[in-house]
Amino acid sequence: MTQIMPSPADAPTPANEFASMVDDRIEEGFFQVDRRSLVDESVFEAERRAIFDKCWLYVGHESELPNNGDYLAREVVGRPLIFWRDVSGELQVYLNSCRHRGALLCRVPEGNAKGLSCFYHAWTYSSTGELSALPDEAGYGAEFDRTRFSLLSPPKVDVYRGFVFCCFDPDAVDLPTYLGQAREYIDLVADQSPEMEVVDGMHEYSMAANWKLFVENSLDGYHLLPLHRTYFDYLKEAEGSFLDPRKATEAEALGGGHAVITVEGPWARPVARWTPAMGEENKAWIDDQRKDLEQRFGPERSRRIAETDRNLLVFPNLVINDIMGIVIRTITPTSAGQTRIAQWSLATKGEPEDVRARRLDSYITFQGPGGLATPDDMEACESCQIGFQTATEAPWSDISRGIEKERSGEPLAASDEIQQRTFWRHWRDLVEG
Repeated sequence: MTQIMPSPADAPTPANEFASMVDDRIEEGFFQVDRRSLVDESVFEAERRAIFDKCWLYVGHESELPNNGDYLAREVVGRPLIFWRDVSGELQVYLNSCRHRGALLCRVPEGNAKGLSCFYHAWTYSSTGELSALPDEAGYGAEFDRTRFSLLSPPKVDVYRGFVFCCFDPDAVDLPTYLGQAREYIDLVADQSPEMEVVDGMHEYSMAANWKLFVENSLDGYHLLPLHRTYFDYLKEAEGSFLDPRKATEAEALGGGHAVITVEGPWARPVARWTPAMGEENKAWIDDQRKDLEQRFGPERSRRIAETDRNLLVFPNLVINDIMGIVIRTITPTSAGQTRIAQWSLATKGEPEDVRARRLDSYITFQGPGGLATPDDMEACESCQIGFQTATEAPWSDISRGIEKERSGEPLAASDEIQQRTFWRHWRDLVEG
């Protein structure tokens, strides 16, 4: 039988063991990834140190804390955090660990408080982080200084267009520099309304597969029609809409591992693209949204905001799906073969109740964990993970689609794979160190 992909012996000899896992030979039309990178626990540990300890990571959206004192317990790649709007209205991100003995300070998912008290020894902290009270303070002696025991924060915390990030590397570049060209696509999301808000509630689910598979899947236009046929048949029956693969699609590497795919989809967009799925009674409101966009941004930018669907990856694990609605999704590894996904719906603040209901229905129908797309994606990723048990005999995954166009500088489509290649190239650069 003809061997289509080169064997490991054909790959260049690496200076670093992880360099051998990405075989990037663009001039020869090859881009392959060693499947050990998706199953090996030592690779997972290297990722934690080189990627998740160094990169900016999504914490939450400022709209999730509308009132002073509101807080949320969040876990960001294994680190428990408190996302808190303090009594003066400032956003704070603290390590969720009492300075006394390390117990979790916040043990409920959400709430509102001026201060939180540790259940273990009752050390109490204000929303601005100060140690405000503790039992029998005199027992610590005259030299005891409360200011030495304020809550700690990640070394870097910043906000871009309402999206709150943290970074555990004190030497990391600032957030705007880190986001780079991805900022333009975050702007296209944030500019859909003068005020955006995360809808109450979230979905959280797990997958028995490596986290990088779901990152790849989130940017993969090639699988859309074969894997999600049930959903597109449903669309065609429900409202006569279908995804025309001949319509313009694009894929773009944004630098720093960030990437985006865009497509002209068949579905309604609550911001400014009406279809019968949005209901005749909502047409006038949606048309007014489009007029408002044109007044604020002009015809070309308003067209990009309203008519173009986009899936954006902010490296390493934040995906913003701006399709029939906006989904903020974090993809968090817990081991080499286990991943936890959390997702929220971002919406136009103040939109009519029926528009909001239809937005959420579209989100749940397609992207919800029990919808017509997400279970397909999870099954595909888990099937790959099972298939990787043959990695010794079949070690390479091919990610070379569209590589000739990349080499020649031609525009790339969403069904090409520049978006996955840019992710893997940055992954390689960081893990190599």
